[in-house]
Amino acid sequence: MIDLFAALGHGFSVAATPINLLFCLIGAVCGTLIGVLPGLGPVATISLLLPATYALDPVGAIIMLAGIYYGAQYGGSTTAILVNIPGESTSVVTAIDGYKMAQQGRAGEALAIAAIGSFIAGCFGTVVIALLGPPLALMTQKFASPDYFSLMVLGLVSAVVLANGSAFRAVAMIFLGLLLGMVGMDINTGEARMTFGLIELSDGINFVALVMGLFGVAEVISNLEGVSTRIVNHSKINSIWPSFKVLRGAWGAVMRGTLLGTIFGILPGGGATIASFSSYALEKRVSKTPERFGNGAIEGVAGPESANNAAAQTSFVPLLTMGIPTSATMALLVGALTLHGIAPGPTIITRQPDLFWGLIASMFIGNAMLVVINLPMIGLWVRLLNVPYRILYLVIAVVCAIGVYSVNNSSFDIYMTVGFTALGYILRKLDAEPAPLLMGFVLGPMVEENFRRSLITSHGDPMVFLQRPISLVLLLLSAGLLISIVLPSISKRRTEVFQE
Repeated sequence: MIDLFAALGHGFSVAATPINLLFCLIGAVCGTLIGVLPGLGPVATISLLLPATYALDPVGAIIMLAGIYYGAQYGGSTTAILVNIPGESTSVVTAIDGYKMAQQGRAGEALAIAAIGSFIAGCFGTVVIALLGPPLALMTQKFASPDYFSLMVLGLVSAVVLANGSAFRAVAMIFLGLLLGMVGMDINTGEARMTFGLIELSDGINFVALVMGLFGVAEVISNLEGVSTRIVNHSKINSIWPSFKVLRGAWGAVMRGTLLGTIFGILPGGGATIASFSSYALEKRVSKTPERFGNGAIEGVAGPESANNAAAQTSFVPLLTMGIPTSATMALLVGALTLHGIAPGPTIITRQPDLFWGLIASMFIGNAMLVVINLPMIGLWVRLLNVPYRILYLVIAVVCAIGVYSVNNSSFDIYMTVGFTALGYILRKLDAEPAPLLMGFVLGPMVEENFRRSLITSHGDPMVFLQRPISLVLLLLSAGLLISIVLPSISKRRTEVFQE
């Protein structure tokens, strides 16, 4: 425990430098902004900002990108409660009861509970990272290649199970991502594969071009089709500070949402969105008066807002300790670390202690910043909804083109971005979620490397994956998850949950 406090103290000495405090503030403000504005989620925003972080110090860059992710969870609740426009997918369920409370003259209560629940959950999630990070990293260092292969298979299967929409399409996206990840030089022979004779593809597909096209520009173009003029008349805000009765009623929901979000954040394929929806369903089930939900129940705001923030924080546990992203946003952060020559995984704590502990300390600071940024500046965030989306689109398009070109000073990267933009747009039209594709692209090279290394060390014996207990357990879990989504009863229930 003494070592933990000493490590956290070192982390605060890193995070509290003026430049890192500035990056933390920029991340918190940008996160709140994209949370407020519908259509620009953290995945699209981080993909657009990746080129800008290339010239930054790795610690400051990751602190800023992390702040954007968990900051978006705060900002989305403000407009969901006041004007019934969820700026972020995690705030969709918050709007159900939050907006009803605003119509009843209780907007201040709803906003305060959302901020308090988010702060408590965010801090708890950060403590979980600090407590679980070192022992998990130590345990993962004992993994052999078969264990890593099976762990990554479990992550890909979980992404299929928890992906919105058709499981078949999610599997197809995983395989497409794996295929794209294999473009470039063979890791063993050094032979070019699937490069079509293009020298620019010898090092593989540019990660920035792929994510910026699939998630950045394609998301913006899709939003242009559905964005109309928004007339914002937000509810009057009276007292921000809630009464003791309201705090007592929300306390249980905050605790349950925090614990549920912590679990979903750590699970491969989980994340903040599914955590918030699950929390709302849980609160409705445990309530003695479920008929209040949908009519201004404070638990319907406290639970989901706590869950999505806890999940946003604890998503960093498997990323930093095992190198496994649990969501599309975490996959982007893997790419950001790779751009800086840092391999996420069990050695990051010993080799990059400034990054690991500085990031954890910055989360405590960032959560405190977000409470200050959100509540006193509510009026400003709501007025931003009046900005025409066509203006934002032009700014984003220009920044995107400059950013992609600046990474390698290559016009070929811009052509690739255009191609992936077209692919991302088509996938959205086909209701095929691109997030599993990104998971497959990021994990693909690691899956292949560990698979081939395992077969080389075992002289081609595939039973090596079943002979190691850790690998066997992980593969059995993966098989169980795949079987579960094939069963008619579970498949039907899964479809009903996503439709709801």
